[in-house]
Amino acid sequence: MYSRTNILKDLRYSAAALLIAIVTIGIPASTEPYPQTGKDRDTEHSAYVARDCMRIHNINNLQFGVSNFGRIGTGMKPFTDCHTGAAVPRAEFPRGSNTVHLYNAALWVGAVVGRDTLVTCGAEFNTTALEMHSDQPFIHRSTLDQNAPEAWDAISEQDFISVYTDTFTSGVRYPSWDPVARRGHRPLNLEITQRSFAWSYEYASDFALIEFTIKNIGDDKLKDAYVGIYVDADVHKAGTNITGVPPEPGTKGITEGKDDLTGYIETYPSNHLICDRLDTVAIAWTADNNGDFTSSAGMVVPGMIGFKFLGDALDLRRLSYNWWAWNYSARYDYGPQLRENATVLGHGLGTPYGDINKYRLMSNGEVDFDQAFCASFDATNRTWVIPQTYGSAWRMATGADAMYVISVGPYDISPGASITVPIAVVAGENFHSDHLNHLRNLKNTYRPDLFMANSDISDLIENTLTATRIYDNPGIDTDGDGYYGKFHICNLDSVLTDHGWVISSADTLFYEGDGVPDFRGAGPPPAPSITVNPVVNGLRVRFNGYFSETTRDIFSGKIDFEGYRIYIGRDDRESSYAQVASYDRENYDKMVYVADAEPSPRFELREEPLTAEELRCLYGRGADPCADARVDVGAYSAADPYVHPQFPESLYYFVPHDFNASELGVTSPIRKLYPHEAEPDLSMAAKPEQLTDEGYLKYYEYEVLIEGLLPTVPYHVAVTAFDFGMPSSGLAPLESSKALNTVAEYPASSEANLIGASLDVYVYPNPYRIDESYRARGFEGIKQEHMPDYRVRQITFANLPPKCTIRIHSIDGDLIREMSHDYQLDQPGSGHHVWDLVTRNRQMLVSGLYYWCVEDENGQTQIGKLVILF
Repeated sequence: MYSRTNILKDLRYSAAALLIAIVTIGIPASTEPYPQTGKDRDTEHSAYVARDCMRIHNINNLQFGVSNFGRIGTGMKPFTDCHTGAAVPRAEFPRGSNTVHLYNAALWVGAVVGRDTLVTCGAEFNTTALEMHSDQPFIHRSTLDQNAPEAWDAISEQDFISVYTDTFTSGVRYPSWDPVARRGHRPLNLEITQRSFAWSYEYASDFALIEFTIKNIGDDKLKDAYVGIYVDADVHKAGTNITGVPPEPGTKGITEGKDDLTGYIETYPSNHLICDRLDTVAIAWTADNNGDFTSSAGMVVPGMIGFKFLGDALDLRRLSYNWWAWNYSARYDYGPQLRENATVLGHGLGTPYGDINKYRLMSNGEVDFDQAFCASFDATNRTWVIPQTYGSAWRMATGADAMYVISVGPYDISPGASITVPIAVVAGENFHSDHLNHLRNLKNTYRPDLFMANSDISDLIENTLTATRIYDNPGIDTDGDGYYGKFHICNLDSVLTDHGWVISSADTLFYEGDGVPDFRGAGPPPAPSITVNPVVNGLRVRFNGYFSETTRDIFSGKIDFEGYRIYIGRDDRESSYAQVASYDRENYDKMVYVADAEPSPRFELREEPLTAEELRCLYGRGADPCADARVDVGAYSAADPYVHPQFPESLYYFVPHDFNASELGVTSPIRKLYPHEAEPDLSMAAKPEQLTDEGYLKYYEYEVLIEGLLPTVPYHVAVTAFDFGMPSSGLAPLESSKALNTVAEYPASSEANLIGASLDVYVYPNPYRIDESYRARGFEGIKQEHMPDYRVRQITFANLPPKCTIRIHSIDGDLIREMSHDYQLDQPGSGHHVWDLVTRNRQMLVSGLYYWCVEDENGQTQIGKLVILF
């Protein structure tokens, strides 16, 4: 291993001789380069009617786009959600952090067809080429609304289903080109059904699951097929330029998003009671090289993202993990290869050009060393082909534009047959927990083992194992064949008998399911439906909790609803919310004394919460124990427990479960909207008088008034529902995600009231002054920390009619900007419109006096003045 004191600046490793030999007798190194952005062949024909479409998984903490053409993430070309019109994020994690964790990922399928070796790709490197297309719309399903058609057959809270094929060979907008075979796309004749699933539950909020069912719709058998996931993460802060000017040949330019590290985790140590074991993780990951630490923001991009195969795709197949750092110069284009199998891959030793080289990489069965160890090998190494110079090796080891393919196979797919390959997309927090780790252990002194030891992968591991268990629940016999999955027995104690030591106490841990997908996890109650109405300096929050209070847990079969929490924040980031109100049912945790607990006797929680009445019925005495006032649940403690009169060894005490803020309108600011409405019989059809105008059962209608708010800024409001957990299995209470029903609104009079009162439109701040520190005071620039001050300026028009046109003119009458304001009556935000002080020519405004004009849909106008002081 080299140290920084003995760098051989331009040492030619023995790999150089190998490279020369390969170039001499193997595939020519000089091949036609890939078409670049702006140079793609565009031979669009009228016969091509497929619509390339993306949808956004945005229900949890990891937000990214899935497509109907085999791609995950957007790549070079920006996309909008084809249903909502929202811009597709490049895997933002955590939600609201404005970070990028995935530039591009894609499905690759390769196989031998007759005498051809073919690979179909959902995306490639440095190109917008597409080889898979769809002429069918996305299907969306969700378990959130049990009465909605999209809940039928739903697996998760956000299912997206698409079907696409690789059979389009002409008339496509972005055709691909094989520079080795010198031909366009040659299909495998595949039909792929892609199903992706995401949940908002806290324990499942950092991953999504994707299942690819790959069908052979051709006439030829697909032999030795491999399925791969290609990943180019480019982890960085959003808003920075990651394309830039190409570096000079022989160098590797490091800019935001091009200084990643990647690696593979096969196993991770864990323990079950007193037994140590190894969990199989099998995940490929990418992170920024150093977290981009700043003194003001801390670690800007501390997280990581990974991809893994699930189920028998991992258990029964050969897995390969191959990474590379692409470079314009073939000499410096590098990826690890075992010497015994090494070959030029159409350009250099790293990037696989053409179908034949992609297939070689996917089927080689190699698992590369982690990128940080790239400079750990010297010329005596006989295992790996290593980079040309130590300098280039060190540059890659400290961060590069790293990509990888993780793949499994082989499969044989006969005509009409199909295979199903599931994967998990998993994120993890705080890989970079020490901002000096990269500087001390990679850059200044090269110690990759210490760098990895000081990096925190625990959150990625926990999320990966959870994703695996949700896909196939351990200990659950899904198909009823008597097999519950793989298990581990931990021997807790043994006794010596005449026949030797015999196990006297043991515990069984199921760590893998029965091989039949479940796609199920414990979940909180469904979030309530919510509306937010503005009042002067406040917001009136109304919600209906029918589904929250009546839905049974899928595991316990019980209605485990516990209560509601109301949150408010200036934006929708988790860290911005503050709890302003809560309600939870009055119940108590029964703490039971366990004399034989290890390592010492203690009180333990083993049951679900009980109401005070239930406790009196259990422990009261007399003819009517439920009326025994002597059982005062609040009178006992660990120091003075309740002693059962019939079983003196049974000791208990009771503590409130949550806060027991159970008196609506008294101990909780939440109140019933219809306090005298009787609880309905849910086995009977509801009567009209039991329903609101919106069709909700009145009994489950609640409201809360949040007062003392600034009328000039919008607030985000969310209402969550939570359960009481499952103490017997160690599952903590679960709360629905705030992201499920967040509403943003200004605390001002409702639009209907404004129209009735004929209130005038006004503008604020007016004058707009550069010296007022609006951003520092939180009036602008929310969630735009990466942008300079001049890019986040804003002026707000208030008291607007829901549909109108806003025009700004100079003092000379020139049109500066025209904006359309189009909302439904009393839709959140309908009375306000924000202007970014940018002209219609996308130029920044200058100081001066301006006129504004608001014209509603009936032609009525209002005119005012606006002063800008820079």
